[in-house]
Amino acid sequence: MASDTNLKSASATFAEPDIRSGRLAATDYAAGFSAAVPSLDQQAALIESNRCYYCYDAPCIEACPTGIDIPGFIRKIATGNTAGAALRIYEQNIFGGSCARVCPTEILCEHSCVRMAEEGKPIPIGLLQRYATDHGTPANQHPFARAASTGKRIAVVGGGPAGLACAHRLAMQGHDVTVFEAREKLGGLNSYGVAEYKVPHGYASHEIEFILGIGGITVRTGMSLGRDITLSGLRRDFEAVFLGLGLSGVKALDCAGEQLSGVMNAVDYIAELRQAKDLAKLPVGRRVVVIGGGNTAIDMAVQIKRLGAEEVTLVYRRGAESMSATEHEQAFAKENGVVIRHWAQPLRLEGEAGHVRRAVFEHTMLDQDGRLVGSGEQFALEADMVFKAIGQVFVADPLRDDGRDLLVLKQGRIAADAEGRTSLDKVWAGGDCVTGGQDLTVAAVQAGKLAADAIHRTLVQRAAA
Repeated sequence: MASDTNLKSASATFAEPDIRSGRLAATDYAAGFSAAVPSLDQQAALIESNRCYYCYDAPCIEACPTGIDIPGFIRKIATGNTAGAALRIYEQNIFGGSCARVCPTEILCEHSCVRMAEEGKPIPIGLLQRYATDHGTPANQHPFARAASTGKRIAVVGGGPAGLACAHRLAMQGHDVTVFEAREKLGGLNSYGVAEYKVPHGYASHEIEFILGIGGITVRTGMSLGRDITLSGLRRDFEAVFLGLGLSGVKALDCAGEQLSGVMNAVDYIAELRQAKDLAKLPVGRRVVVIGGGNTAIDMAVQIKRLGAEEVTLVYRRGAESMSATEHEQAFAKENGVVIRHWAQPLRLEGEAGHVRRAVFEHTMLDQDGRLVGSGEQFALEADMVFKAIGQVFVADPLRDDGRDLLVLKQGRIAADAEGRTSLDKVWAGGDCVTGGQDLTVAAVQAGKLAADAIHRTLVQRAAA
């Protein structure tokens, strides 16, 4: 076991932190951040769609959080009706295009595919959905028309997938919706958090324009709950309120050295990357350590490697099977040159002249009761940059009014029923901000859709009373 004395004495031999921009040739940036998975061409789409059994009681539908009629849209591709396939998808998931790119289909619909059980090779549902939405979406015409105006005004707080799915559904039902978004752009994680090689920024912007094309949706960006608007004020001015706030806080490592320069939140760096007009200007370390085991950690590690970092090590406190990132994501990271080290937790971050120089870890293990504990054995990784990606948390402060909690929270998030109803009249919530919320775009879309239907039914019932 290495002693603290030996670990610290070694720091004097380290070179200056190697952080700079423009590590790659100009052409390498475009190649590294284009779509990681190529799309299907027409012939491949026809071949794959004809492999489908078009099951009557399709297990893939049950596995899809939004309940897309998967055999139905695949059959339409097989018959050459790509526009009809896209419409079938959008009926249940207006974010069908981005979900085709980011959904972990390998553990959802494709995992349940009958072909998977028979042959070990499922129908590539995600790629077929991408093909349909890319080639079957009308260029200048929204596929759905608004119902007659109800005259009802509804506020949606949060312009991510949950909020926009809710807003679209309500607008289609004839309500007037105002979306309040704290940031400068809509899209949530699709615009700020998902890896660029999964959902390119141009695609995210295009999809938002498509969704807003239904009409009846007013957008107000730069409007933060608790600063520019209040929940009490929204309840006063609107017939209903939907909260799609996401998770705005980042978990701390709670170890010494966390405030050193060069130690960053992965979500902040990814957001900067997603909005960068020139990737060559982003600061990139030669030796990078990423701490975490979820999709954000994987996305961070792969993207910094594609930006030119020489050594990227992802460290997770448990085994590979416990990582929330799927086996597919873990394999993709390794294919991109990321080293993944399991069973280690951060002890401290050490630096010189105020900048991080190394990350010291302790090997972990499970005790007799199955609890994670430190083994006492340590190791250190040289690092010019360290990224924290151990999870995000819900920040409840904006929900308070004069120091009073307006909503009941459970397990640190908003308590809501299956349709998004909260403890407060006229207020619904969905997505990651509610108890039990999943870190999946498709789950957020479904939460927004279900809440919209519940809001619509409530308003109709109240009008008839």
